[in-house]
Amino acid sequence: MKVLVDTSIWSLALRRHGSQLNKNELINLDELKELINESRAIIIGPIRQEILSGISSHDQFIALKEKLSYFSDIVITTNDYELAAELFNTCRRKGVQGSHIDFLICALSINQEFSIYTLDKDFMRYMNYCNIKLHDPRAYKK
Repeated sequence: MKVLVDTSIWSLALRRHGSQLNKNELINLDELKELINESRAIIIGPIRQEILSGISSHDQFIALKEKLSYFSDIVITTNDYELAAELFNTCRRKGVQGSHIDFLICALSINQEFSIYTLDKDFMRYMNYCNIKLHDPRAYKK
């Protein structure tokens, strides 16, 4: 199964360094490396935009952009956007707030049968109303 890697995981991998990481962060980095090696890690344009936004140094921006160029964006269809809006509305009626990008990630997970790899706890709340699958690192399953 392909795994849609959320901004929180990419940021951990691309912006933090080994000596600053705790055990759980190292586990998540190892898992991302495995997913990349297995050609299972995927990205979408809005996540790419989030990762690249807010970088003050042009040189750092170019370097990060080059690292991410290895990954092609998954195509987002009208059906994905419509389902994202439906999921947003359903969750909102239930008192659960989230970003439009989060619900687009949920819609892609459902429509294209991807699991979502994230550190964002909001996705646990979305699971109550959206039929999404979250990816657990293999080290947590041992």
